[in-house]
Amino acid sequence: MSERAPLLRHGAILADGADAAVPAHYGELLREQRRLLGGRAVVDLGQLELLEVSGPDAMTWLTTVTSQVLTGREVGESTALAVLSPQGRVEHLASAAITGPDAALLITDPGHRAGLRRYLEMMRFAARVEITDRDDLRVLGGVRRADEIPALVELGLPEAAAVWTDPWPAVAPGGVAYGPDPEDPAGWVLTVLPAEALAALPWHRDVLAGMHAAEALRIADHRPRHATEVDERSIPHELDLLRTAVHTAKGCYRGQETVAKVLNLGQPPRRLVMLHLDGSQDVPAAAGGPVHLGGPEGKPVGTVTSAAVHVDLGPIALAVVRRAVPVDAPLSVGVTVGDEHGQQQLWLDASQEPIVLEREHGARPQTPRL
Repeated sequence: MSERAPLLRHGAILADGADAAVPAHYGELLREQRRLLGGRAVVDLGQLELLEVSGPDAMTWLTTVTSQVLTGREVGESTALAVLSPQGRVEHLASAAITGPDAALLITDPGHRAGLRRYLEMMRFAARVEITDRDDLRVLGGVRRADEIPALVELGLPEAAAVWTDPWPAVAPGGVAYGPDPEDPAGWVLTVLPAEALAALPWHRDVLAGMHAAEALRIADHRPRHATEVDERSIPHELDLLRTAVHTAKGCYRGQETVAKVLNLGQPPRRLVMLHLDGSQDVPAAAGGPVHLGGPEGKPVGTVTSAAVHVDLGPIALAVVRRAVPVDAPLSVGVTVGDEHGQQQLWLDASQEPIVLEREHGARPQTPRL
């Protein structure tokens, strides 16, 4: 994907990591978050990558090669899908907007489109489908459609090419929830618009929020993200992805055996959890920080995957921890601080808000003894 300039550079502090192409904030972190929560601002998500799949076989073919059912979908519907390895590990995730009777727009985290495209092309065989990079489009994120925000309409917002409304945290048809719903979820909507027309608009800070605000809302909603929560060992159960991205009753797909075995007979080895962090030390947690059970000297049990400061909840984070960690146990999160003179590790107290819980299977059938 070609490099893109932020929609507004004035006053923007760029993010890092996967989101380095777009602003982290514009100097008003909590005000931006309030505007975003109130449906008065959007986030520049120009780093997201788009892939269009179209053709007479597009819907049936995508149903065959991914974890989701796309046949029978109405134009304008939104869903999520995954591609799993033969062992059931998460390889690809995408948000799918149905843009026509035979077309879907797949939206991926930065750096993940190329791998998804390689997989789809490998699986195309004789299917009548076209796979097209859509760098002519750009994404705006928010709690409502961008073209429903009066201040953006006044800027001259062009007509949307697609709108994707995140089904999370509702359990989609064929889905299974691995834990409780988040309290008072904000929801998330992606509005896809022509990139050139968007870049030409007279943007100002009052209608924009940065990635820090978007990440705070995502963490509070318990929504996992490919760029942050998924690693080489992740299976969908650990991240509650069976809610929206994996259809457990569809026909055969790669990794289905692992999905069925863990769902019906076992438990995921790890679980996603939201952490409420002690903010008294005024030290932010960061992705990659260690999570310990039993205090700083206790046992390492996981890793922080995302962290933010929420305007209402304060410092929060997502972490992936071992299944054996009691869901009510207090945890400690390590934070590295320092300057050119040296570094030290501080520890923050953390309480858990469960996202993934052990699944009750009921009594297992008796098997004869030999």
